Amino acid sequence: MTVKFNHKHPWHVLRPDWRVRWRSRQSRWANRLHLSLWYPHWPIAAAVGLLGILNILPALEHILGLRYNGSLAHMSQSFLLDAFRGIPVGAAGIVLLIMSVGLLFRSRFAWVLVLVLTGAILSYGLFRHPSHPTLLLYYNALLMAMLWLFRKHFSYSSLATGTLFALTGAVLVIGYGVFGAYILGADFKPPIHSLLTALYYSVVTMSTVGYGDIVPITPEARIFVVSLIVLGITVFATSLSAIIVPAVHNRLQAALKGEARPMIRKNHYIIVGDTPLSRNSYRELKSRQLPVVVIVGHPPEDSIYQSDDLILGDAADTEVLRSAGAENAIAVLALRADDSENAFVVLAVKELEGNAKTVAAVNDSKNLGRVRRVQPDMIIAPQVMGGELLAMALNGETLGSDAVMRMFRFSSGETDNGGKKG
Repeated sequence: MTVKFNHKHPWHVLRPDWRVRWRSRQSRWANRLHLSLWYPHWPIAAAVGLLGILNILPALEHILGLRYNGSLAHMSQSFLLDAFRGIPVGAAGIVLLIMSVGLLFRSRFAWVLVLVLTGAILSYGLFRHPSHPTLLLYYNALLMAMLWLFRKHFSYSSLATGTLFALTGAVLVIGYGVFGAYILGADFKPPIHSLLTALYYSVVTMSTVGYGDIVPITPEARIFVVSLIVLGITVFATSLSAIIVPAVHNRLQAALKGEARPMIRKNHYIIVGDTPLSRNSYRELKSRQLPVVVIVGHPPEDSIYQSDDLILGDAADTEVLRSAGAENAIAVLALRADDSENAFVVLAVKELEGNAKTVAAVNDSKNLGRVRRVQPDMIIAPQVMGGELLAMALNGETLGSDAVMRMFRFSSGETDNGGKKG
């Protein structure tokens, strides 16, 4: 096959469209900054954590009596006057601060709970200041918009993660109830003078059982009880739905479908990563009726992969590679955007001591030597190959199968520019 450059072709036809240039520039910057590893979940998690702190500080100031003389009587009075205004918002701030950690891991449960809490705080703030919204309310509204805009990036859902954050939220609400009931102990009949009694009253109130043995007798205590019931129902309902619903769903699926047999994978290809190179490789292998398994860190937004071919997990983990059948695979193709991650995948495959060949993609030509040190069976550098192909086309050189194979870097000692083994 001969590829020749047509010198008579007008240059403006060869120039790419501005959209293509813009997307290409975006892709290069995304690879340089490793955006897929920290954007947008890290900035949004930091913004949620800041919102939680901004809601905790006023409530903490009231509780500690910083606006008063610091006496116990004044501190209790401040808590009574601001029980409904400051303390529930402060409790919501604590939950937001905890859930911001879940957003770092792209947790769907944390995203849902943060969206609900920010909506509740925004509604309450607009109710208190309908004509003069504060800067905090504008910040809250902007955060809600960002959460909704990047909702597809928070898709990770697991029973263990949901259980962890559900239990965290439940513990925080119980702590709010115990602390509030103990501080307002004199406003109940009979009075609450111990933490054990406060714990008993909080659990009975949040469960809406209401035995009637302890009754609030002041307006402030009744407002506190109302806030405790609302918070308890909201958090516990969300927590139970995050824990029980997935468990029941899995049980029903197991009962209806029967015991699933483990899929046996053998003599197949494993592609690691969700990049343009990995997608094109998957498409070409499937078009040749070859068995392929794809390992990605999180579900793709517009997946071209078949559900049976997709495995979620870190391919640098040997257990994930075993679940993909790497020990019996023909080849493992590490095609991530990060060259160091591709090197770790090659090392993990070699740790399994199987017969699978390893292919590593190098996106930055400066990393060719470093990736070669992990001794993959083949190295593909799309940028270097693209430059060589373009130079050959512009020079009118003949492009054959031998020339293409020389562009692949093998770990057996082939040089980067000569195609000869040293």
